[in-house]
Amino acid sequence: MELFLKYLSVFAVGGLICVPAQILICKTKLTPARILVIYVVSGVVLGGLGVYKPLKELFGCGASVPLTGFGAALAEGVTEAVNEKGLSGAFTGGMTAMAAGITVAMICALLCSVFFRSKSKAAD
Repeated sequence: MELFLKYLSVFAVGGLICVPAQILICKTKLTPARILVIYVVSGVVLGGLGVYKPLKELFGCGASVPLTGFGAALAEGVTEAVNEKGLSGAFTGGMTAMAAGITVAMICALLCSVFFRSKSKAAD
């Protein structure tokens, strides 16, 4: 039962993080790409301020999988690299920290493009 409650809390937190994005999609004319950028930048800011790390520790994947988690991981990578390498770490830390995730996303996109064909929308 305890494991079920942990999964439930992780799912609920991930869902709560995504609710504002869905509201923005439904109630504004913001494009999904702009909302994506808002979420990543929000994650970077919250991660840089140290606010996001306790959320990730408490809720695990519920906080780290959404785009805000990606932004927070970028900020964490930059912070660590700057502490180790100085100012040059500000340019390399984010990509180093997220290299595996970015690679997986690129491979998945490539596989999707190989196996599926896009269709143009019919004009309304």
